[in-house]
Amino acid sequence: MILALANAVILLFLLAPIIVVVATAFTTTGYPLFPPQGFTLKWFERFLATAEFTGAVRLSALLALASTAIASVLGTFSALALARWHGRGHKAIAAVMLSPILFPAIVLGLALLVFYSQIGLAGSFTGLIIAHSLITTPFVIRLVMASLAEFDPAVEEAARNLGAGWWRTFLQVTLPLIRPGVLAGAVFAFILSFDELVVTLFLAGPGMATLPVRIYTYVEYSSTPMISAISTALILAWLLVGVPVYVRFLSIKHV
Repeated sequence: MILALANAVILLFLLAPIIVVVATAFTTTGYPLFPPQGFTLKWFERFLATAEFTGAVRLSALLALASTAIASVLGTFSALALARWHGRGHKAIAAVMLSPILFPAIVLGLALLVFYSQIGLAGSFTGLIIAHSLITTPFVIRLVMASLAEFDPAVEEAARNLGAGWWRTFLQVTLPLIRPGVLAGAVFAFILSFDELVVTLFLAGPGMATLPVRIYTYVEYSSTPMISAISTALILAWLLVGVPVYVRFLSIKHV
């Protein structure tokens, strides 16, 4: 009984910020208020009618899709290499591939800004894609390696013995078996890229304000429930996409 009560308190503590944000998205007041007064959808309508925010959503989605595609390919093949090769320097290479997770975002953003200034990528969309791919690839690697922990290499050997080439074996045997990890990694990569703020602040050029950057600059000078409405829409989108993938990923026993 006490354990169940403690779990309920912890769960409520974790969900409290989300509950407050969602509730204030429907208030009729001109500022976020909890408990909300009345009920209205005008803040969602204002969000959809504001070109700055809808344009930022499109830019964030395009950036996230591009970086997710790159991270999914690089992360999947990197995980395959790390899982199957255990020669000299294996741990060092793995540490390098996963190192972007360890660096603070502000350090990584500043380092990339200095580097991009030297090679002419500062303020470019291509530079943003590369930076976001660098940030998200380690998460794809970890999740794909979790799938590979349950993978039996003998299945691949059987396919190769039956005449399948490497590429055909990968597409028809390996990839379907590690699909939960690849899909979970892609979803995590998309969410991380879409929500990335600090590195984007360093690298984004004029006219390249993503949604997190647009929200950050907006709340500096204004505080309306429209930000709560945007956050609620994002929470709903992540639930619709992320929960099914997470449930599928629960089939993986080892991380």
